[in-house]
Amino acid sequence: MGEYEPKIEVQFPEVVQVAQGATVKLECFALGNPVPSIIWRRVDGIPFSRKVDMRKASGILEIPYFEQDDAGTYECVAENSKGRNSVQGKLSFYAPPHMIEKPQDMQKAIDDSLVWECMAIGKPKPSYRWMKNGENLEPAEERVQVVNGALSISRLVLSDAGIYQCVAGNKYGEVYSNAELRVIAVAPDFGANLLKSHILVKEGGDVLIDCRPKMSPRGLITWKKGSEALRENSRMTVLESGSLRLSNAMKSDAGLYTCVARNQFGVASSSGMLMVKEATVITTPPSTLDVTVGESIVLPCQVTHDPSLELKFTWFFNEQLIHFGSHGGYFEKVGSHSSGDIMIRNIQMKHAGKYTCAVQTKVDSSSIAMDLIVRGPPGPPTSVHVEELSDSTATLSWKPGPDNHSPIITYTIQARTPFSLGWQAVTTVPEDIGGRRLTATVIELSPWVEYEFRVVAINALGTGEPSKPSKQVRTKDTPPKVTPANVSGGGGSRSELVITWEPVPEELQNGPGFGYVVAFRPFGATGWMQAAVPSAEASKYVFKNESIQPFSKFQVKVGVYNNKGEGPFGPLVTIYSAEEEPARAPTRVRVQSLSASEVEVTWKTLPWSTSRRRVLGYELRYWEKKEKEDMASVLRTVGNRTSAIIQGLKGSSTYYITVRAYNTAGAGPPSAAVNVTTKKPPPSQPPVKVMWNTSNSKIILNWEQVKALENESEVMGYKVLYKQNRHSRPRVMETNTTSVELSLPPDEEYIIQIKPFGEGGEGSSSKQITIPRISGPNAIGSASSVSTLSALSTIALSLTARTSL
Repeated sequence: MGEYEPKIEVQFPEVVQVAQGATVKLECFALGNPVPSIIWRRVDGIPFSRKVDMRKASGILEIPYFEQDDAGTYECVAENSKGRNSVQGKLSFYAPPHMIEKPQDMQKAIDDSLVWECMAIGKPKPSYRWMKNGENLEPAEERVQVVNGALSISRLVLSDAGIYQCVAGNKYGEVYSNAELRVIAVAPDFGANLLKSHILVKEGGDVLIDCRPKMSPRGLITWKKGSEALRENSRMTVLESGSLRLSNAMKSDAGLYTCVARNQFGVASSSGMLMVKEATVITTPPSTLDVTVGESIVLPCQVTHDPSLELKFTWFFNEQLIHFGSHGGYFEKVGSHSSGDIMIRNIQMKHAGKYTCAVQTKVDSSSIAMDLIVRGPPGPPTSVHVEELSDSTATLSWKPGPDNHSPIITYTIQARTPFSLGWQAVTTVPEDIGGRRLTATVIELSPWVEYEFRVVAINALGTGEPSKPSKQVRTKDTPPKVTPANVSGGGGSRSELVITWEPVPEELQNGPGFGYVVAFRPFGATGWMQAAVPSAEASKYVFKNESIQPFSKFQVKVGVYNNKGEGPFGPLVTIYSAEEEPARAPTRVRVQSLSASEVEVTWKTLPWSTSRRRVLGYELRYWEKKEKEDMASVLRTVGNRTSAIIQGLKGSSTYYITVRAYNTAGAGPPSAAVNVTTKKPPPSQPPVKVMWNTSNSKIILNWEQVKALENESEVMGYKVLYKQNRHSRPRVMETNTTSVELSLPPDEEYIIQIKPFGEGGEGSSSKQITIPRISGPNAIGSASSVSTLSALSTIALSLTARTSL
């Protein structure tokens, strides 16, 4: 078949009714050669909304959630190179009624009027009808009307009560809304709304006395003062609601007021006493107060008032309530009954502002405001900037902060670096920065260091808070000027020259690329050998050469450099190359056991110093018999000593010991090993059953004898440690018996411990004994007694003892 124009194979109804919220699918199919393209469009030219899905490949147009705006005429257009064709269809929107305003249950008084609104939306527009108690409401009387869905009933009667329904409908459905109407008829009743028994008003003030009885229908309300009918005048008005308004109250207005309500069903009344009180007046005039930081001030608030009324004072600071007892304890009430005075102690700048005193009674209230000016040191300057920067200077600018009511006299500048301890004062040009000056130059700065600056203002009242720091800046770099300190050397291995120094601190390196130049020469030579050490943290340089003789004398100097150039050399220092270790071993090594944990070693010294083999001290190596020598512990002595005590050993154990000399090159050969066996351990059992008693100025102690175990040294005696209180040094008394008598001043508290000792040393201590301060002549106790003991009869014990202090 040849080419031909599109032919649409689908026919649409003239109008399609679509419900609100439904989804519409329109499908268009056309034949043609070439295959035609199919598009959908609205005839009115309105573009499709985003929710519309048009599938060109299948010719389907889908409209979800159909709304009023989607209604209209839609056209399918099929087109190819031979021509085009189209077909149209109309989508019409409809919606069942939906109630948007419903009548509510009502309670109305007889003879009152009712209006119920009822409104619904829908397409087509809904119509309305009303029903009462399930039957259609046909307005037979002129007082019942239905207009645009609204039901109105005037001059209600009891028979109007019932259940009403508003019905809204169109051809797609109906909706209902129910409401109940109650019509009441009651005599006046004040049961729920009695007049206040006491009504207070200030002299010259206004008051409204409410009269709201329950009654239906609404009747007539009148007022009485005392037993007479109240006559209205310019100051007394009965409002439409029945309430009584009284203006510009006078003392003569006081009295008993009665509201009388009546309708066709009855009469009722309610009374209340009106009392006219003297007005509360603040007699303190408004003022502006002036005070200096750190001072205290009383803010006055004096009042005159009706003496029968209680006053309540409240203070506000900048319209914020002051809570006394908080706010750092600055505020304190100091007023009496008719005074609300407060005191502000140790005033700070933050206390400047507006203060309001408010006084209140049951009848009225009054307030007065006063301004408090606080003079003090200046506030912090602002906007601190570094305008110009060199290797040792910085030009700053700033803006002044508040002077706090005292002119700024001078400024100071402080600086901080990563190397300083906090903020430090700096030298400036000019040296004295006047209060009107807002720029200055800081001098004597270190090159290539990061600085922050801040400015502090000073006036006659003191030094203010510092400004915020400036942005961090780095001074420019220059060649270094500071050389390393404590240049020294010596030590190391054979044929080595070791040169050491203290590194130059980073803040003194003056720039990046910092390093050291090490120069050295044999003593007496004229030429220098040099080496660069490119590390700012370096503290040592080692020169190794086989020609260097042990302990040879050298001259050394260390210089500095950075990327900007070389700095100076430090002073000449004389050092020595590495020496040789001692060649001989100590002789006549002897050892003896002192206790279970200590031995003493003696030896004959070597010559103290030779040209190349100095002796700086001796090294003792010791190990248990059951251990290998490479597990030995080491004890070093310094100087030309001939003995040493080794501590911390095990009791009843055999040890081997060697001695060798050492210097910076290392240790020499060891002596022949000697052995020693430590003494048995001291007694492990502490003294028990410790008893004490006092007699006049004496304390008598006795305890049970300690028996040593089989592997422990025998008990040779006991040490009694005693002191007056917990802070004094203890004194010691030794005894070979199990009791002791101490002559001590009375009326003091004592702390006592007892421990046995033997050949192996001191044993375990008894529990600490506290002997309390006792005012009576005699007392007795034991190690388990508490420190508050009653005075008891004494038991005297005699003994012999020897004192060792």
